[in-house]
Amino acid sequence: MKKALITLAALMPAAAFAHPGHGEAGLAAGLLHPMMGGDHLLAMLAVGMLAMAGGNRAGWRLPLTFVAAMVAGAILGMAGMGLPAVEPVILVSMVVLGGLLAANVAGAGRGLLLLCALFGLFHGNAHGLETPASGSALIFMAGFVLATGLLHAAGWLAARHLHQTLLRVFGFAVAGVGLLAAI
Repeated sequence: MKKALITLAALMPAAAFAHPGHGEAGLAAGLLHPMMGGDHLLAMLAVGMLAMAGGNRAGWRLPLTFVAAMVAGAILGMAGMGLPAVEPVILVSMVVLGGLLAANVAGAGRGLLLLCALFGLFHGNAHGLETPASGSALIFMAGFVLATGLLHAAGWLAARHLHQTLLRVFGFAVAGVGLLAAI
């Protein structure tokens, strides 16, 4: 757990790069993109936590579904096709995913898979629309896909080691942040 926190902390500060603004669409920019936005960060941790609640095997369908839909949404965004109400749906994803975590919903049923697909599509579309014009869009995408997988894994590990009460508190916090951001 300590190593994971140190690794996450090392990835967080954009100022750690000596010359910001160079290679804006590179791997580092893609890795940082989901971690620098609280909406993406919290929702993706929540998906990982819900995956752990679904069990080792079935639960991994949630993050895989989220990532697959995120890639599809990103491709649409990179092609200039923005989905309607992208930011409001991302905020709704925080409220819903946080609420499910707070309510101690377990499993990877079809309803939860559909929600992960929907929310992944919109999160991905936001990433795609925000792809910097310079550099390789494909490398940028590889970065945010990898970061999303790492955030899902971090959420899964946290859920595995934290007491259920703390997971529920985290769920309430995610939902609360989503509601506050919507105001």
